[in-house]
Amino acid sequence: MDLNGQVSYNNCAQALEICPNNSFSINNIGTNKTFCNSCEDDFTFCFTPSNTIWLKFNTNSTGGDATINFTNLTFETNPGQDNDLNATIIATSQPCTANAYTQIGNCALNETGNFSLSATGLTPNTTYFIIISGDKSGVGVTSPAEFSMDLTLSGSGVDLPTPIISVFTDSLNVCENQAVDIGVTIENCPDSTDFKWYINGEFKATTTELFFQTSELKDGDVVSVSTTCYTKCVTTLTGSTSTFSIESFNVDAGNDVTLQKGNAIQLNGSGNADTYFWSPSYSITNPTILTPVALPKETTIYTLSGFKNGCQLNDQVMITIESDLTIPERFSPNNDGVNDVFEIVGIEQFPNSFMRIYNRWGQEIFQKIAYSYENAWDGKGINRDVSPGVYFYVLELRDDSKQIFKGTITVVR
Repeated sequence: MDLNGQVSYNNCAQALEICPNNSFSINNIGTNKTFCNSCEDDFTFCFTPSNTIWLKFNTNSTGGDATINFTNLTFETNPGQDNDLNATIIATSQPCTANAYTQIGNCALNETGNFSLSATGLTPNTTYFIIISGDKSGVGVTSPAEFSMDLTLSGSGVDLPTPIISVFTDSLNVCENQAVDIGVTIENCPDSTDFKWYINGEFKATTTELFFQTSELKDGDVVSVSTTCYTKCVTTLTGSTSTFSIESFNVDAGNDVTLQKGNAIQLNGSGNADTYFWSPSYSITNPTILTPVALPKETTIYTLSGFKNGCQLNDQVMITIESDLTIPERFSPNNDGVNDVFEIVGIEQFPNSFMRIYNRWGQEIFQKIAYSYENAWDGKGINRDVSPGVYFYVLELRDDSKQIFKGTITVVR
C-alpha cells in the first residue's frame, strides 16, 4: 500500500502482475477513480468506473485462452456503501490510455459472490489488463463498494511449461576427501538464476555454472541445489542427490620428530588400510610397511599413503634434522682480519637462507638471500658503518623444516 493506505495497483501504471496457477489476494479499499480526459479510468463500456484497481497478465509464446476465477469476496459494510462490483479484461496498444482500450471476453456486472472473467484466442506474448471497480448505484448509495477477494489465473494462453530440475553425479560411492563433481540439468527454464548449493541443508556455494565441486562429503551426506525460473512469474526449483556413501579408513604417519644428523629413525605409522607406501622412498628400508627405518640426510617430510577399496588417504610426518649452525653473539667489523663479519658456521647447508638485520628502532638495515660468509653482514647500514651496540637478526633457513632463528648480535668497534 502507499502512504495514503491505498494499494499501489490503484494506478494503472502500477498494475499488479498476476502469474498463472498462483493465488493472489487483492482489495480496493481506499482507492479512487482517476479523472482526466482519456486517461486510465475515462471509459464507459461494460461499466462506468468508480474506484478502480488494475491487474495485468502476459500470454505465453503460443497464446490461447485465459480464465480468472475470483473467490472469497468480502465487502465493506459502511452506511450508504454499495456491495457489488464490476470487472472486465481489456487489450490496449497504449497502456493506461482509455481511447485505446478494447474489451476482451465477458463483462462481469454487479457481482456479489464468486465469478470469473474469460477470454479466448489471446495473442501470444501480449500484456492484457484487468479492471475491477466497486459499483456505485442504487437507492440510498452514497459511496462505491469496497472489497477484498482472492483470484487465480489459468488457461492455455497463460500457462507456462513446468520447469524440471535434475541433479546427477558420477557415483554416490566415493572416497573420503575426494573431489566430487555434481551437475544439474534444467528443462523448460529459459532464464534460470544462479545456483545455490547445500550439503545437508547448509549453504556452501553459489555458482553461475551447472556444476558444483566439493571434497567435504561425509558418509550419509545429501547435496541439494536451488534456482529460479521465469523472471516475471518466479518459480523456485530445488533438486537433490541421493545419500552419499563415503569410503573412510585410518592412516596415521606418527608424530613429528627431531633427529641428530646422521642418525636413523624407525617411522611409526598406523592404520587399517589394505596396503601402504611411504614417500620419498629412497631413504627408507621398506616403503610398503608401517614401521620402516628411515635415514634422512636433511629435514624431510614423509608421506604415508594407505589404499583400500580403490581409495587413497595420506598423512605426513616431519623428521627435522637438527641444524649444525653456530651463530655468534658478537663480532667486530674493524678490518683487522679477525671476526670482521657476522659469520654463521654451517650456513652453507642452507643455500636458500634469508637473513635480515634490524636496529633497535625496528628499522631494517640489511637483508641477504643465500646468506654466506662471502656476503655476510659487515656492520654497515645504508652506505655507512653502524654504531656499536645491539642489533636484531631474523634468519629463515627456507628448507623443508621452515626453521626461523631470531636473536641479537652485538657490534663491537
